[in-house]
Amino acid sequence: MRREPLRRNLPWWRGPDGEPGPVLSACLAAAIQAPSVHNTQPWLFEVQPSAVDVYADYSRRLAVADPTGRELVLSVGAAVFNLRVAVRAHGRTPVQVLESKPDTGRLARISPGTAVRVSEAARALAWAIPRRRSNRWPFTGVAPRKEVLDDLVAAAAAEGAQLRIPGRDDRRALLTLARAAEEEFREDLAYRHELARWSARRSERRDGITRAAAGPRAAPGSLALRDLGLAYPKRDTVWFESTPTIAVLHGPDNPQGWVRAGQALQRVLLTATIHGVATSLLTQPLEIPSLRALIADPRTGLPAQAIVRLGYSRRLASPSPRRPLAEVLRSGSDGPATRWLSAGPTPRPR
Repeated sequence: MRREPLRRNLPWWRGPDGEPGPVLSACLAAAIQAPSVHNTQPWLFEVQPSAVDVYADYSRRLAVADPTGRELVLSVGAAVFNLRVAVRAHGRTPVQVLESKPDTGRLARISPGTAVRVSEAARALAWAIPRRRSNRWPFTGVAPRKEVLDDLVAAAAAEGAQLRIPGRDDRRALLTLARAAEEEFREDLAYRHELARWSARRSERRDGITRAAAGPRAAPGSLALRDLGLAYPKRDTVWFESTPTIAVLHGPDNPQGWVRAGQALQRVLLTATIHGVATSLLTQPLEIPSLRALIADPRTGLPAQAIVRLGYSRRLASPSPRRPLAEVLRSGSDGPATRWLSAGPTPRPR
């Protein structure tokens, strides 16, 4: 059967009024299910006649924890990957163009290409999108099998990134760095104020960290998981596993590299979800330049972009709220989201 290219006026892409059609709306709804730092959801989408432009919303940058916007761009990259998966799961080849000079905030353009048979792999990734959640509860002592870890490494490689599974000594050193970073942040009043601003203490709020998503407080001496619940003092204190399985994602350190790393991270998280593996992030040491410099890949020298905790949890994680789709759509007349921040505030030394 001859495969026809997508016509510009195909109803499922845009309706006569220029608004997203039903399939495009479903694809965008999948995109906004991506994880983001502190659940800031820093993405914007502009629907073109035959493409979607994806923008970073730098007004949602964390000035203390993420002064360069690196983690913000990783978050947008994760949304881009979800959009690609959704387009493919609806029978079109996603065509991706990354912005080489993202000075207007636009990071990527995704277009639906030729019709394609939906593979089982695409169906599985699409299935995992609404089921992936950051799990901030204790994991069991059971480590994922080698075949599962190999699949995660392959998932990162498919997006042009490297996923490294540290050995015992390297893992111990990384966990020590995570603990040192967490202790430093706890003493930082500006960080605590920023975290409080992104705590969703009002039920009507559709972004930020809810009490349920923050999880319990880690007992002293156990895993130094980032305590996102400093604004919620009345929480249980529990013991976390002392030697979790962790993976470190490495990639180039520039805006385009961050977008690719965000896509690789999301592919890893969705692949873990398919395997029934719970995930959360341990990225505090990557937010302190002196500590991040110690976590470069020893073979390639590539910097670390994310640290992922992997395992099996006895408790399902709670979903985080999402802003309505209408709130993250922008029109061409809206102008640039916010200028690129590479020339903005310099990270304070730590």
